[in-house]
Amino acid sequence: MDEHDGPADGRNEHGGPGDRAGDDALAERFEAHRGQLRAVAYRMLGSLAEAEDAVQETWLRLGRADAREIANLGGWLRTVLSRVCLDALRARTARREDPVGHRMPDGAEPPATAGGPGTPEDEAVLAESVGRALLVVLDTLAPAERVAFVLHDLFAVPFAEIAPLVDRSPVATKKLASRARHRVRGTSATPRAELDRQRRVVEAFLAASRRGDLDALLAVLAPDVVRRADPAALPPGAATVLRGARAVAEGTLVFGRRARDAEPALVNGAPGVVVAPAGRLVLVLTLAIEHDRITAYEVIADPARMRRLDLAVA
Repeated sequence: MDEHDGPADGRNEHGGPGDRAGDDALAERFEAHRGQLRAVAYRMLGSLAEAEDAVQETWLRLGRADAREIANLGGWLRTVLSRVCLDALRARTARREDPVGHRMPDGAEPPATAGGPGTPEDEAVLAESVGRALLVVLDTLAPAERVAFVLHDLFAVPFAEIAPLVDRSPVATKKLASRARHRVRGTSATPRAELDRQRRVVEAFLAASRRGDLDALLAVLAPDVVRRADPAALPPGAATVLRGARAVAEGTLVFGRRARDAEPALVNGAPGVVVAPAGRLVLVLTLAIEHDRITAYEVIADPARMRRLDLAVA
């Protein structure tokens, strides 16, 4: 983020303590960075509400700091935000904290656009723009791995700047990001060209499911396809096993609404699907594909089973 020169009269651009004009200028400068901070926090935390809380906490800490001592506001804000997010990620390993209110520092007011989290629709759009599969995989990383990967791979922050945040040397931080990158990308014994072909089959399957297009579904299903599903993934009384293209296609259309939240992924190194509304995993589909047709698929809803799967971005 580029920084700008100070005011022409030579005053510190943030003004002195208690200076109303300075407070307004500081809020204006913060607003210029809000979008970037929100983007970083969302990728670190995977929750719009928590990301908004992290951004707001960063603003509060700025209000308690001596802004005149901050030479690079963008870098300072990113560092503080990253520490807030890292603390939140570490806290998740024990329990999930409810957001609590904060008192604004004396003489400070929140920027005009500060407020609560966006709507569920906002979060759905944001998850789609980031990638639901990426959000799901990021959630499997250790806190320090996630911070290192997000800052370096997604926002090009140098390892030397990330290292103090995760209490490691730059070399060790680079290894953290490398491990995270390996988890995100995954591995597969299938050649890349074949994986790409199979991904196109998965995308056609999802597109037909979203449209409720029975004929298009039949076109990507093998005649003797078999679908198995955990009972928790199905409406009460629905069959857990379906056989034959028409029965499976009709059963698949029951998932039409969920297909809007579905995205291709690698599951145990093979093409699959994650269903993750707002980036929160609820279902995984494993697929067998031969000759550009789906010969079998399984819908997994059991949390214990999903935790044992090796998920990666397709």
